[in-house]
Amino acid sequence: MPVLGKKTVRAWNRLQRAHAQLTAAVEASLKAAGLPALGWHPLLAELERGPPEGMRPFELEEASGEAQYNISRQIDRMMRAGLVRRAPCADDRRGWRIVLTDDGRAMRARMWEVCSATLLENFADRLGDKRIKALDGILGDLVRREPKARD
Repeated sequence: MPVLGKKTVRAWNRLQRAHAQLTAAVEASLKAAGLPALGWHPLLAELERGPPEGMRPFELEEASGEAQYNISRQIDRMMRAGLVRRAPCADDRRGWRIVLTDDGRAMRARMWEVCSATLLENFADRLGDKRIKALDGILGDLVRREPKARD
Protein backbone atom coordinates (compact mmCIF):
# COMPACT_ATOMS: atom_id res chain seq x y z
CA MET A 1 0.00 0.00 0.00
CA PRO A 2 1.43 3.42 -0.94
CA VAL A 3 2.27 5.72 1.94
CA LEU A 4 1.51 9.43 1.80
CA GLY A 5 4.23 11.78 2.93
CA LYS A 6 3.70 14.27 5.75
CA LYS A 7 3.69 17.21 3.34
CA THR A 8 1.02 15.56 1.20
CA VAL A 9 -1.19 14.91 4.22
CA ARG A 10 -0.62 18.45 5.49
CA ALA A 11 -1.50 19.92 2.07
CA TRP A 12 -4.69 17.82 1.93
CA ASN A 13 -5.70 18.92 5.43
CA ARG A 14 -5.00 22.56 4.60
CA LEU A 15 -7.04 22.32 1.41
CA GLN A 16 -9.97 20.95 3.39
CA ARG A 17 -9.64 23.63 6.09
CA ALA A 18 -9.31 26.46 3.55
CA HIS A 19 -12.42 25.23 1.73
CA ALA A 20 -14.37 24.96 4.99
CA GLN A 21 -13.29 28.42 6.17
CA LEU A 22 -14.06 30.15 2.88
CA THR A 23 -17.40 28.36 2.53
CA ALA A 24 -18.37 29.29 6.10
CA ALA A 25 -17.48 32.93 5.46
CA VAL A 26 -19.56 33.06 2.27
CA GLU A 27 -22.48 31.22 3.92
CA ALA A 28 -22.42 33.69 6.83
CA SER A 29 -22.41 36.66 4.45
CA LEU A 30 -25.33 35.25 2.45
CA LYS A 31 -27.30 34.56 5.62
CA ALA A 32 -26.62 38.07 6.96
CA ALA A 33 -27.93 39.48 3.67
CA GLY A 34 -31.10 37.37 3.91
CA LEU A 35 -30.17 35.33 0.83
CA PRO A 36 -30.37 31.58 0.17
CA ALA A 37 -27.59 29.17 1.00
CA LEU A 38 -24.49 29.00 -1.18
CA GLY A 39 -25.56 25.68 -2.72
CA TRP A 40 -28.09 27.48 -4.91
CA HIS A 41 -25.58 29.77 -6.59
CA PRO A 42 -23.67 27.25 -8.76
CA LEU A 43 -26.94 25.85 -10.08
CA LEU A 44 -28.36 29.28 -10.85
CA ALA A 45 -25.08 30.29 -12.50
CA GLU A 46 -24.98 27.17 -14.70
CA LEU A 47 -28.59 27.75 -15.74
CA GLU A 48 -27.78 31.37 -16.59
CA ARG A 49 -24.81 30.26 -18.74
CA GLY A 50 -26.84 27.47 -20.32
CA PRO A 51 -29.17 27.59 -23.30
CA PRO A 52 -32.34 29.72 -23.09
CA GLU A 53 -34.52 26.58 -23.25
CA GLY A 54 -32.95 25.42 -20.00
CA MET A 55 -30.97 22.35 -19.05
CA ARG A 56 -31.82 18.74 -18.42
CA PRO A 57 -31.13 17.70 -14.81
CA PHE A 58 -28.25 15.44 -15.89
CA GLU A 59 -26.72 18.36 -17.82
CA LEU A 60 -26.95 20.52 -14.73
CA GLU A 61 -25.35 17.72 -12.71
CA GLU A 62 -22.43 17.45 -15.15
CA ALA A 63 -21.94 21.21 -15.44
CA SER A 64 -22.08 21.92 -11.71
CA GLY A 65 -20.37 18.81 -10.36
CA GLU A 66 -23.17 18.40 -7.83
CA ALA A 67 -24.65 15.01 -7.03
CA GLN A 68 -28.02 14.21 -8.63
CA TYR A 69 -29.82 13.83 -5.29
CA ASN A 70 -28.60 17.27 -4.18
CA ILE A 71 -29.67 18.84 -7.44
CA SER A 72 -33.18 17.35 -7.20
CA ARG A 73 -33.71 18.80 -3.73
CA GLN A 74 -32.24 22.17 -4.66
CA ILE A 75 -34.38 22.39 -7.81
CA ASP A 76 -37.52 21.68 -5.78
CA ARG A 77 -36.62 24.44 -3.32
CA MET A 78 -35.71 26.89 -6.08
CA MET A 79 -39.00 26.11 -7.85
CA ARG A 80 -40.96 26.89 -4.67
CA ALA A 81 -39.05 30.18 -4.46
CA GLY A 82 -39.94 30.98 -8.10
CA LEU A 83 -36.31 31.02 -9.25
CA VAL A 84 -36.61 28.16 -11.74
CA ARG A 85 -39.40 26.36 -13.53
CA ARG A 86 -39.76 23.03 -15.25
CA ALA A 87 -40.43 22.96 -18.98
CA PRO A 88 -41.16 20.02 -21.25
CA CYS A 89 -38.22 18.63 -23.18
CA ALA A 90 -38.83 18.86 -26.94
CA ASP A 91 -36.68 15.84 -27.79
CA ASP A 92 -37.86 13.55 -24.95
CA ARG A 93 -41.56 13.45 -24.09
CA ARG A 94 -40.83 11.95 -20.67
CA GLY A 95 -38.06 14.40 -19.85
CA TRP A 96 -38.05 18.00 -18.71
CA ARG A 97 -35.74 20.97 -18.56
CA ILE A 98 -34.96 23.38 -15.77
CA VAL A 99 -35.36 26.99 -16.89
CA LEU A 100 -34.09 30.02 -15.00
CA THR A 101 -36.77 32.64 -14.34
CA ASP A 102 -36.20 36.39 -14.26
CA ASP A 103 -36.40 36.20 -10.44
CA GLY A 104 -33.77 33.45 -10.55
CA ARG A 105 -31.48 35.61 -12.67
CA ALA A 106 -31.89 38.51 -10.23
CA MET A 107 -31.27 36.25 -7.23
CA ARG A 108 -28.09 34.86 -8.79
CA ALA A 109 -26.81 38.40 -9.31
CA ARG A 110 -27.62 39.39 -5.71
CA MET A 111 -25.97 36.25 -4.37
CA TRP A 112 -22.87 36.79 -6.48
CA GLU A 113 -22.52 40.36 -5.25
CA VAL A 114 -22.34 39.08 -1.66
CA CYS A 115 -20.17 36.06 -2.55
CA SER A 116 -17.66 38.07 -4.54
CA ALA A 117 -17.25 40.70 -1.81
CA THR A 118 -16.59 37.97 0.75
CA LEU A 119 -14.19 36.12 -1.56
CA LEU A 120 -12.34 39.33 -2.31
CA GLU A 121 -11.76 39.97 1.39
CA ASN A 122 -11.07 36.40 2.51
CA PHE A 123 -9.35 34.96 -0.56
CA ALA A 124 -8.21 37.25 -3.37
CA ASP A 125 -6.80 40.05 -1.22
CA ARG A 126 -4.95 37.53 0.96
CA LEU A 127 -3.25 35.71 -1.93
CA GLY A 128 -2.75 38.24 -4.70
CA ASP A 129 -2.90 37.69 -8.44
CA LYS A 130 0.31 35.69 -8.86
CA ARG A 131 -0.51 33.13 -6.16
CA ILE A 132 -4.12 32.85 -7.32
CA LYS A 133 -2.90 32.07 -10.84
CA ALA A 134 -0.62 29.34 -9.45
CA LEU A 135 -3.40 27.93 -7.28
CA ASP A 136 -5.79 27.96 -10.23
CA GLY A 137 -3.34 25.87 -12.24
CA ILE A 138 -2.83 23.39 -9.41
CA LEU A 139 -6.54 23.00 -8.76
CA GLY A 140 -7.17 22.70 -12.49
CA ASP A 141 -4.86 19.69 -12.51
CA LEU A 142 -6.87 18.14 -9.68
CA VAL A 143 -10.30 18.59 -11.25
CA ARG A 144 -9.41 17.25 -14.67
CA ARG A 145 -11.23 14.02 -15.44
CA GLU A 146 -8.20 11.96 -16.39
CA PRO A 147 -5.44 11.43 -13.82
CA LYS A 148 -2.16 13.14 -14.57
CA ALA A 149 0.76 10.82 -15.22
CA ARG A 150 3.30 10.76 -12.40
CA ASP A 151 6.78 11.90 -13.35
